[in-house]
Amino acid sequence: MKLYTTENVRNLALVGHSGSGKTNLTEAMLFQSRATKSLGNVSEKNTFSDFSKEEMERGSSIGTSIIPIEWRNFKLNIIDTPGYLDFIGEAYCALRASEAVLMVIDATSGIEVGTERMWKYTENIGLPRIIFINKIDGENVNFRKLMEDLEEAFGKKVIPFSVPIGEGENFVGVTDVIYQKGFKYKDGAPEDTDLTHDQVKATERMYEEIAEVVAESDEVLMEKYFAGEKFTREDLLRGVTSALLSGDAVPLLVGSAEKGIGIDILLNTIVNYMPAPDDERAHLGFRVEEGERKKVSVDEPFSAAVFKTITDPFVGKISIFKVISGKMTKSTTLYNSSKDQTEKMGGLYVIRGKKQFEVEELQAGDIGATTKLTVTETGDTLCDKDNKIIYKKIKYPTPVLYYAIEPKTKGDEEKLSSSLRKLREEDPSFVIDRNPETKQLTIGGLGKVQLDVILEKLKNLFGVEVNIIPFIIPYRETIRKTASVQGKHKKQSGGAGQYGDVWVRFEPSDEDFVFDEEVFGGAVPKNYFPAVEKGIMEAKEHGVLAGYPVTNFKAVLYDGSYHDVDSNEMSFKIAASLAFKKGMEEAGSVLLEPIMKVEVNIPDAYLGDVMGDMNKRRGRILGMDQQNDGSQILIAEAPQAEMFEYSIDLRAMTQGRGTFSMEFVRYEEVPENIAGKIIEEAKKAKAE
Repeated sequence: MKLYTTENVRNLALVGHSGSGKTNLTEAMLFQSRATKSLGNVSEKNTFSDFSKEEMERGSSIGTSIIPIEWRNFKLNIIDTPGYLDFIGEAYCALRASEAVLMVIDATSGIEVGTERMWKYTENIGLPRIIFINKIDGENVNFRKLMEDLEEAFGKKVIPFSVPIGEGENFVGVTDVIYQKGFKYKDGAPEDTDLTHDQVKATERMYEEIAEVVAESDEVLMEKYFAGEKFTREDLLRGVTSALLSGDAVPLLVGSAEKGIGIDILLNTIVNYMPAPDDERAHLGFRVEEGERKKVSVDEPFSAAVFKTITDPFVGKISIFKVISGKMTKSTTLYNSSKDQTEKMGGLYVIRGKKQFEVEELQAGDIGATTKLTVTETGDTLCDKDNKIIYKKIKYPTPVLYYAIEPKTKGDEEKLSSSLRKLREEDPSFVIDRNPETKQLTIGGLGKVQLDVILEKLKNLFGVEVNIIPFIIPYRETIRKTASVQGKHKKQSGGAGQYGDVWVRFEPSDEDFVFDEEVFGGAVPKNYFPAVEKGIMEAKEHGVLAGYPVTNFKAVLYDGSYHDVDSNEMSFKIAASLAFKKGMEEAGSVLLEPIMKVEVNIPDAYLGDVMGDMNKRRGRILGMDQQNDGSQILIAEAPQAEMFEYSIDLRAMTQGRGTFSMEFVRYEEVPENIAGKIIEEAKKAKAE
C-alpha cells in the first residue's frame, strides 16, 4: 500500500445496530475499489472484518477492525465496530480516532436502539455523520416512511444525497441527487439510466434542499443562492463540508451492500465531503493531558495514540495507533510517555482485518499498527522523547454485569489470571477483580454477550476453561444491644498450665470496630491488653449467625483475673474469643446486606415498568430527574443481592434503551424472613 499524505486520508467509524450490515458494507467497499476480486459475506464467514473464531461462529462483529480502502487516490480508514450494545467501549475508541461517522441503518428494521444511542452520542460530541441505508432490496421496504421516521427522530438535518430506483425486489439502482443522474447496477458497476418525469422533479426538490443548507453555511454562497446562480462543484464541495462540520447537514445515501448498489456514490461522498484529519474544523478525539497540543501536520514532532490492541495467538500483541502529528517510519524511536519507557517496534504495518501490509512510512492523521511492544497498552501515547506529550485516556462505561469464575482445572489459576490480563489489553472496558473478602475472582462488563465472549476467548486462545459460580455476597453481622459477658480459658492439668479470664462489654458503635479498656486495680495486667484485642479482632471475622464478619461494635475490657504462673498471651487471646462468641449471642446479632445506589436512565415511556421492577427488588425510589432529551433518570437504592442480573432485565424491559450505573453506599439490616434463609444456607454449606 502506497504512502498517503494527510490531506488524502479519511478516517470514519462505521457504527450501527447489530445486523444492519456494517461488515458486508466494508466488503462491498473493498470489492468496489477492486481490493478484492469477490464479494465477501458474513453468512459465508469469509469477510476481512470478522476474522476471529468467535466472530465467525456468531456471525457478527465483537471487536473493532480496520479496513483501509483506496479510492480515487484517497485512503479511507474504515473502522468497523461491533453493533452489540455490550461492545460500546469498542465504538467509543473508534469514534475517538475518527473525523467522521458512517452510520448504517437496516432498511427492513428501521431505526433501532443501537442507531439511536450512536446518534445521541455523536451529536453530543459534535462528530459529522453520513447515514447509509442498507438493504433497500429487502422485503416490505418503504423509503418514504423511513425518511419520515428519520426526520421525526433526528430532525430535518438528514438530507438525501441519493434515493432508490425501485424498492424491495424491484430495487435496481439509485439516483445521485447532487449530479441529478440515475444509475442502474450490474455486478456493482453503475450504468447511466434515464429518470422518469416524477424522479427528475423529486431529485430537483432534494437538490434545492441541499443548496439551501449549503448556502446557510457560507455568506458568499448565500449571496449566490439568492441571486439564483447555480452552485459550481467547488461551491458544493466547500459548502457541504462546512454544513457537515457545523452539524447542520447529515447526508443520507441508500444502497445494498450484498448487491454492490450505491457503493460508488457512498465512497465519492466520503472523499468529497468528509474532513481530512488536518482540517482545522475537524473533530480531534485525542485531548492533551500533558505537554503542548500538536497540529495534525507532518511538520510537527512525532506523536501517536494507541486506540486498540489485538491479541493474536501467532503474532502476539498487535498495537493499532493513529499518528496524530509528525510521521512514523520503521526507524522511529518509540517513547511511551504514558509509561516513561522506550519501546522497540516489531515492524510498521497497515492492517486490513488480520492481514498486514508492511509500509515504510505513515503520516499525521493516518492509522497503522506495530507488534511486539512490551509495555504499551490501549490508551497509551507514543511520541518523540524530546517533545513529550501525553494524550488523555478514554473513560469507559462502568461495568454493569459480573461473573464469579474459577478454573475447571485446579492448576490453571495462574494461567487464568495471566490470560485475563492479556484479554483486558484487547478490551479495557471489562474489569478483573479478586474480592479480598470472599476471595472470589470476578470479571465485569457491559453485558452478557461481552462476558461470554471473554470466556470463549479464554478457551479458544489460551486453552483455559472456567466455571461460572454463584456469587458470595459480602454480608456482615452486627449487634443491636449491649451485653456484658465473661470469657474464661483454663487448662491446668499438670505441667505448664493456661489461664485467661476476661469480662468484656459489647455495645453497638458507628465505627467498624473499637477496642477500649476500663480495668481497675490490675485485674488484668496491661501487657495482656493487646492479646485480648487481637483475640476479638480475629474472632470478629466469623460471626455467630452465618459466619460473616462482624462490624459496627465496641468491645470494652473492664474486668478479669490472671494467674501468676499459668497466664500468658495465648490464654487471654482464647479467653477473648470465647467472650466474643458469647457476647454476640447475647447482644442480639443481626445480618446486614450491602445496599447499592442505582441511577437508571430510561425513556419516559418505560418509567412505570422500571419503577415496578425496582419495588420487586426491595428497592426504594429516591427521586427522578427529567433530562433535556426527554429521558428520565430514576434514582433508587436496592440490595446488592437483588441486582446481579439487573442489566439483562433492564435491557429486556426497555428494548435496550435503558442504561444504569451502580455504586455501594452502606450496609442495612436484612429483613427477618430473608435473613433466616441466608443463615440456614450458610450453616448448611459449612456442614458440607
